[in-house]
Amino acid sequence: MTQIILSAIAIGIGATMCVDLWAMLLNRGFGIPSLDYCLLGRWFLHMPSGTFVHASIGAAQAKPHECVIGWVALYTIGVTLALVFVLLFSASWLENPTPIPALAFGIVTVLLPYFVMQPALGLGVAASKTPKPIQARVKSLMTHAVFGMGLYASAWLLSHFLAH
Repeated sequence: MTQIILSAIAIGIGATMCVDLWAMLLNRGFGIPSLDYCLLGRWFLHMPSGTFVHASIGAAQAKPHECVIGWVALYTIGVTLALVFVLLFSASWLENPTPIPALAFGIVTVLLPYFVMQPALGLGVAASKTPKPIQARVKSLMTHAVFGMGLYASAWLLSHFLAH
């Protein structure tokens, strides 16, 4: 069981790194900005005082260390989702990973930002309050598909590394 958990942590980190690379490509190659992870940290840092939903997270009071907390939260979420994925699809998938389950799982995880994070940050359900909601939805969907493919790629690399 320890090996399974460690493997899930590794693929969660790898998949989240793929998301970071994707965001960097979109930003540097096409001028499409990513979610500011400092705002993710701000959201988490307001939770202990009982504030879970904001009219606008950008207008909420800044908190010390919100950028660090945001990055830690991003990777913690990625690892947690990878653990859920491995528990759902069994440890045998780790030994012989295939892309379809990972991609499907990644796509399904877009429900979390659509119905939890975006409304809580003041962006509306599925980014409905953003200036370009369809563009924001497609970007979120693509990012989560990249996460799913990152799960597969990371598991494939890990399985080949452990086999040798």
